[in-house]
Amino acid sequence: MKNQKRRDPIKVMLVWTVCLAVLAAAALLLGNAITSYRSTLLTDMQQKAQEINTQRDQEYAKALAEFEAATQTGTNLAWPAPKAEGWDVVDLTTYPLENATIVTMNRADIMNNGMLLVNQWHSRPDDFSEEALVSIGNYANGEIPVANYNLELFPVAIDALKAALAEAKENGHENYMVDEAYRSWETQNALFNKYMEDYSSRYSGDELIERTKRDVNYPGTSEFNSGLAFTMRLYKSGDATVNNSTYVETPAGQWMNENCWKHGLVFRFQKADYPTKGDTDKSYKTGVSATLRCYRYVGEAHAAVMHHLDLCLEEYIEYLQEHPHIAVFENGTLRYEIVRQYVGDDVNPISVTITNKASSYESNLDNMGAVVTVFEY
Repeated sequence: MKNQKRRDPIKVMLVWTVCLAVLAAAALLLGNAITSYRSTLLTDMQQKAQEINTQRDQEYAKALAEFEAATQTGTNLAWPAPKAEGWDVVDLTTYPLENATIVTMNRADIMNNGMLLVNQWHSRPDDFSEEALVSIGNYANGEIPVANYNLELFPVAIDALKAALAEAKENGHENYMVDEAYRSWETQNALFNKYMEDYSSRYSGDELIERTKRDVNYPGTSEFNSGLAFTMRLYKSGDATVNNSTYVETPAGQWMNENCWKHGLVFRFQKADYPTKGDTDKSYKTGVSATLRCYRYVGEAHAAVMHHLDLCLEEYIEYLQEHPHIAVFENGTLRYEIVRQYVGDDVNPISVTITNKASSYESNLDNMGAVVTVFEY
């Protein structure tokens, strides 16, 4: 022990100083590394949060735009979704009419707007008025060729026919002529009596009336008594080929039968393979088995539904009885909302429920005790 050298305190202090310096430097480096890591982690978290917020903002903006667009067009997002493409009819029977209010209408104002059913089972109403009938030739200023200027229709039917003929011309089809239109009760009665007289030598009583009805409708039950129906053929002065052609077999006739619905017109008396090959038989519904070139104005909304569901007028009214509230979409966009409300026969004035969401609306009597209203969007 005596020979052991005594430690130099200065050297010891220097050693400890170096050790502490190294530890301090290591601590500083570790702290900087931790701070850098935390900063990077925080930046990443902030960036991810920003991305999520941006995505949510975009999704919200899209949802809001869709909601506002749907609201502006009258579509309720709670309704069953329509097809994205083509025409689609959505049943809304269990959904109430929204933003509803009640308006009062007169029968006379809505009787001849297109949906009045007239056939052998449903005579036109007793309060039917001929007052608004006009000459087709005069009203159309010669734009619709007619067999004579005494042929009459209600203006809504003439306007629809003008539009259809204009589109037909754009597609290269001309030479159409209206050859029969409105018949008064007196005219129909005289025609019925003529046919009865022809059959009177072979039939009598009820059998005579029933036999006559096969060829001509009883007065008041003919589609031609509605003021909304007419027949057409092709006519060109001096051209026997055109004049003697079978209308439904010509390109012009076929075009009209395939496209008239766009303008609110329907081919009235469809039969098996008539007017077009493959057509289903509707004579058991219409009560007419004759091959008549008869068109009927019903309105654009109704014609669209009838065309795409392949319904004649009788079937369409039955469809509305079962589905009194429907929406009609084209390529996912709401075009029409249609509501049938039973009000009873001969009620006047009539209280009708409407929605304030639509841009316009039009009501029709269907001659089955109800008012059918089309809301257009």
